[in-house]
Amino acid sequence: MLKQSLQQKLLQKLSPQQIQFIKLLQVPTVSLDARIKEELEENPALEDASLANMNDSQEEYPDKDPDEQFEESMEADEFNVDDYIQDDDINDYGNQFNNNEDEDDRKEMPVAIQNSFFENLQQQLDLLALDDRDYLIGQQIIGSLDDDGYLRRQLVSLIDDLAFSQNVMASEGEFEEMLKIIQGFDPAGIGARDLQECLLIQLRRKDPENPIIKDAIMVVENYLDEFTKKHYDKLERSLNINSDQLKLIVDEILKLNPKPGDSGAVAGKQLQIIPDFHITNNDGILILTLNARNAPELKVSRSYQEMFDHYDKSSQKDKKMKEAVQFVKQKLDSAKWFIDAIKQRQQTLLKTMNAIMNYQYDYFLTGDERNLRPMILKDIADKIDMDISTVSRVANSKYVQTEFGTFLLKSFFSEAIQTDSGEEVSNKEVKKILEECIANEDKRKPLADEKLTEILKDKGYSIARRTVAKYREAMNIPVARLRKEL
Repeated sequence: MLKQSLQQKLLQKLSPQQIQFIKLLQVPTVSLDARIKEELEENPALEDASLANMNDSQEEYPDKDPDEQFEESMEADEFNVDDYIQDDDINDYGNQFNNNEDEDDRKEMPVAIQNSFFENLQQQLDLLALDDRDYLIGQQIIGSLDDDGYLRRQLVSLIDDLAFSQNVMASEGEFEEMLKIIQGFDPAGIGARDLQECLLIQLRRKDPENPIIKDAIMVVENYLDEFTKKHYDKLERSLNINSDQLKLIVDEILKLNPKPGDSGAVAGKQLQIIPDFHITNNDGILILTLNARNAPELKVSRSYQEMFDHYDKSSQKDKKMKEAVQFVKQKLDSAKWFIDAIKQRQQTLLKTMNAIMNYQYDYFLTGDERNLRPMILKDIADKIDMDISTVSRVANSKYVQTEFGTFLLKSFFSEAIQTDSGEEVSNKEVKKILEECIANEDKRKPLADEKLTEILKDKGYSIARRTVAKYREAMNIPVARLRKEL
C-alpha cells in the first residue's frame, strides 16, 4: 500500500554563481586568458572593454565630422543602462592593479621551429633503400614508440595492427629485422624494449676494444640489478676488480641516456610559470600587486542590453518574442555573473595573499627559509574569515614572484615542530638542515637516517627516525645506500 509522508529537510546547496566563482578561483593566471576567451566566444553579451572601445572609436562614425563624433559619443556615454556598462566601473576595478607591469608577458615570444622526435626518425627511415613492405613495417614500429623512445608493445600486436590498417601480413622475423635497423638510428638507444637493451645499444656503439666498455657491457648484461641497487662490493668481487676500476665502469654507464626519446624534445618542453602576484621590497616595506592578467576589462554589451530593453517593452508578446527575450536575458545574466565572479576572484586572491605575506613578513624581507613561520591553511582562513577550502584553492595553483625567486604559495605552508627549548619552528627549517647535512656528507659513507636523527637532536630538534625518513622522501632524496658513490 502506497504511503505518503511529509518531511522537512535542511540542505545546503551552491548556486550557479558560487560554482562559477569556485572554478575561476582555482584557475591560475596562465590559464585565465584562455578561460576568458572561451567565455567571450560562448556569450555574445560579454565584451572585452579594451577591444570594444578601440572598435567604437575607429568604426562607429566613419563618415562623420570629428566634432559630431565627439558630441554623439558624449551623449552615448550619458546613457547608463546599469552598473555593468559604466566605463567608470571598469576602470575602478581595473586600475587597482598594475595594468602595464606585465605588458611584456602579453607579447608573443618567438619559438624555434624544430623537427619532432618522430619526424627525425621518419627522415632517417626515408633515407634507407627499402621496398614498400619493409617501409610500412618500419613506419609501424616508429609509430609505436613511446615518448621515451622505447618499444613497449609486443611485436605480435604490431603485426596485427599492420594487417588491420594496411592489409599487410608480416612475420615476427621481419619485424625483428626491421627493429634492429631502427635501433641503429639516432639518438642511440631508440627502439629498445627495456632499460637493459637501451643501455646495451648505446654501449655497443662505442669502441669495442676499450676494456672499460667491455666491462660496462658485462655489468649491464649480467649485473644490472646489483648496479642499480649500488651493491658495489658484490660487483668488485664478481668482476675481480678494485674500486678505482669499478668507478671508471660506473662513470661510463652513468653517461648513457636512459630515455633517448627525450633528448630531442627537452628544449621544447619548457614549463612556463606566470606569477599571479608580485612582492617588492621598498626600503623594508613589502608591496603586494596582482598580475594585470587577473584584472581583465570586461563589460556587458550595450547593444545586447538595448536589444533586451526593446524586446521587453515591445507590445508584441508572441511565442517567438518571448523566446528571444528569454535568450537575451539569459546571456545578459551570464555576462554579469561572470564579471562578478572575476571581481570576486581578484578580491579573494589579494585578500589571501596579503594575509600570507603579513604572516611570513620576515621571510619575504630576507628570503631565508629559516625565517618561515609554521603556517597551516586554518591560520590564513581564520585571518581572512573564509573557509579552509577557499585558501586551499588559492594556495595549490598560484605563484608569487619575489626578489628571491618565484614560488608556489603552497610551499609557504608547513607544520610546527617544537625544539628542546620549547620554541615552535617550521618543519621547513628541519628540512633545510637535513638537505645541508646530506649535501656535505662523505659520499663514500653517506649518512643513514639514524645518524641524521642524532645530528638533529644535537641541534635541538627531537625528531623520530621515521619522521626524518618522511622528510627525506618528501625532498626526493634516496636512502643512504643509493647515495653512495665510489
